Amino acid sequence: MCGGFKFSKNALIALNILYILVGFILIGVATYGKAANLVTSLPIIGGIVACGIFLLVIAIMGLIGAVKHHQVLLFFYMVVLFILFVVQFAIACACLAVNSETQKKLAEVGWDNADNATRDDVEKAFHCCGFRNATESATCSTNCPTCPTCEDQLETMINYGFRVSGGIGLFFSFTEFVGVWLTVRYRNQKDPKGHPGAFL
Repeated sequence: MCGGFKFSKNALIALNILYILVGFILIGVATYGKAANLVTSLPIIGGIVACGIFLLVIAIMGLIGAVKHHQVLLFFYMVVLFILFVVQFAIACACLAVNSETQKKLAEVGWDNADNATRDDVEKAFHCCGFRNATESATCSTNCPTCPTCEDQLETMINYGFRVSGGIGLFFSFTEFVGVWLTVRYRNQKDPKGHPGAFL
């Protein structure tokens, strides 16, 4: 029966399997980026791996709770998923609402706070020197004195990155909302195979 106990259970299991796959993809992408020397900054790699591991832990907790119809696990899963939904929805809306001036300011702050390895990665990947001034980079100014600044090279990529991040974040925040709704519904349903006098 659509919308019954079995449907809610299977939908919740499928959603958590999707989250597990996304967690493994995040960890795999970070590992590949490090192994292929695309990104040499350890904080960036560590942040992506930490997000992947956190998503894996939450998804495994939800999967176990869904399979066993475990009330306590489902409750904590529901609370954490709702907090994630609120935070991710707010960040996604902020990404989509940021104008180009603010994007430039955020990029400059990020450039100023980045270590030399990250700056070198960006300069190599986008064939640019310095952020606003090409002479900022000692290694770059000797190799390519006429290279464009990274601000000019990155402007369209930053705008694209904000739009894509906002769109993906918005999509996944709605899957989290669906997960919260399914969990609430599933927790309140009685298992037809369970003991008839059991309190749920």
